[in-house]
Amino acid sequence: MGNKILVVDDDTQLTDLLGEFLESHGFSVTARHTPEKAFKYLDRETADLLVLDIMLPGMDGLQFLRKLRENSSVPVIMLTARGEVSDRIIGLELGADDYMPKPFEPRELLARIQSILRRSHAPAELQDILTFEGLLVDKLRQEVHLDGQLVHLSTTEFEALSLFSSNAGKVLDREFLVENIRGIRWQSYDRSIDVLVSRLRSKLGETPNSMRFIKTIHGVGYKFVALPQK
Repeated sequence: MGNKILVVDDDTQLTDLLGEFLESHGFSVTARHTPEKAFKYLDRETADLLVLDIMLPGMDGLQFLRKLRENSSVPVIMLTARGEVSDRIIGLELGADDYMPKPFEPRELLARIQSILRRSHAPAELQDILTFEGLLVDKLRQEVHLDGQLVHLSTTEFEALSLFSSNAGKVLDREFLVENIRGIRWQSYDRSIDVLVSRLRSKLGETPNSMRFIKTIHGVGYKFVALPQK
């Protein structure tokens, strides 16, 4: 079988349908219906991607994601029946790679899974190491070192940093970032790009008074301003 997908959702009918659909497209699918059982599974098994419902018994999906991100950067697509912009923003801030509002079309979920997994497996053209003052971006290993210390980034955060660092000194507008980071156009009212950049800045140790790597270009987008290591 192909990539391993863990679906965490208490809707057994949905997990059965998703399992059948995704397995027909070459994935190996496991379902767990409570957060506790999902964590027990992850303690002994690996997954290439999680599909995580926001409404779970005992611990909601946001709490689950917060705990997961303490020691794992596995890609996560969140499902939300509420469809609230605030839920999506919080999920992205906590390290989700994408979200899908319920109900959804399984083929769209499949496309998003395939897109994220393509990004999480380093393609040949990304086999480079970029070095700046205080920052090393290893695209082959998908590792980032800040002042000599390893920084744990989600797949989407790493992709964003790779895009910024590969275009150092250039102003990247939001449309360019949307099209090149996710491959799926976000709705215009969604703050996903700004949330992603804010999350990335936080992990790079930046503060509102100290933009060491990523500078906001008001009304346009962002620019990577770190100096290349000589």
